[in-house]
Amino acid sequence: MESFPAATLRRLAIAARAPTLNALQFAQLASDPGLASLGGRDRRAFEMLGLTTRTVDWLAAPDDALVDSDLRWLETSGVALLPATSPDYPSLLRESPDAPAVLFVRGDVRILAEPQLAMVGSRNPTAGGRATARDFACFFARAGLTVTSGLALGIDAACHEGALFAGGPTVAVLGCGLDRIYPRNHEELAERIAGHGAVITEFPPGTEPRAACFPQRNRIIAGLAHGTLVIEAAEKSGSLITARLAGVAGRDVFAIPGSIHNPLARGCHELIRQGAKLVERPEDVLCELKISLSAQLVASSPTEASVPDAGSPLLDKAYKILLDALAFEPASVDSLIERTGMNSESIASMLLILELDGHVAPHPGGRYSRMAGQ
Repeated sequence: MESFPAATLRRLAIAARAPTLNALQFAQLASDPGLASLGGRDRRAFEMLGLTTRTVDWLAAPDDALVDSDLRWLETSGVALLPATSPDYPSLLRESPDAPAVLFVRGDVRILAEPQLAMVGSRNPTAGGRATARDFACFFARAGLTVTSGLALGIDAACHEGALFAGGPTVAVLGCGLDRIYPRNHEELAERIAGHGAVITEFPPGTEPRAACFPQRNRIIAGLAHGTLVIEAAEKSGSLITARLAGVAGRDVFAIPGSIHNPLARGCHELIRQGAKLVERPEDVLCELKISLSAQLVASSPTEASVPDAGSPLLDKAYKILLDALAFEPASVDSLIERTGMNSESIASMLLILELDGHVAPHPGGRYSRMAGQ
């Protein structure tokens, strides 16, 4: 990561706070010696570039006290500024529509140049969806892909965890300042990601996680990656915004289908109807991406079922009947009684054992579902 003289760093800090300033506009500013200094310039010079009124207002008269505060924070936080004119700025993001003028980066900036796959989905996934996200991310990391997501609860966190478990890099894109990690209980996860990849944002320090920030965050996730994989998304979901933005940027869009009874599968099904590539195995994604991966692929897909030990009680006929009746969408004990003919006491006892053994997952309302691969 290149270091900048104090005057240049100040200009970058000013540009980082300029509302709606994008990478292309910043490059035009940087190439004009009369404008590159920013601050205190004639408004008309900025207006000639077609900048918005808000952008011009800030560039012509930036808040020096706020800029000074940002610079002091940068000195002590370990965060770097990455302008769109830097050779380290990710080329795929630069090519995407409305790319940010400046990124704040905590971690290894070189990771941003590596082949990336965006993985996104519901903040309230099923247990099976969370396991699928974690397993797929682990597979992709071992295959040499950097897994990129948004640090949100649910699928995002599972994707970051899967990549970290595999020892691979992962990138988290925030919809707030790097001093305002959101959600707060992911601060430790963010630290781990920064140690094995990068945590980035376009938002300056002090920016709170407002609703309007997340669609902006999503365009960066989509812009960084060769493709976007959606794992569980409701019909109206921020994940679908990311997928749409990936399509606008000319990137591949992938979706994992689910049960017709699972409302979190409907967004994925809609994407598939619109032309997203249906994914059943992680290899399906790798076959579509037109990139060269340096790492060796793992020998088998994480979705392949493992064979239980022959002496395991889970091979008993009653357990097989219960697992077959359970399927993958959440079912109540009453439904399982009807499907199997067993009594409630037996089913409750068996479900407890299956849950402890990692074969089934509990859901609200006393329902259970079968884990993927079981």
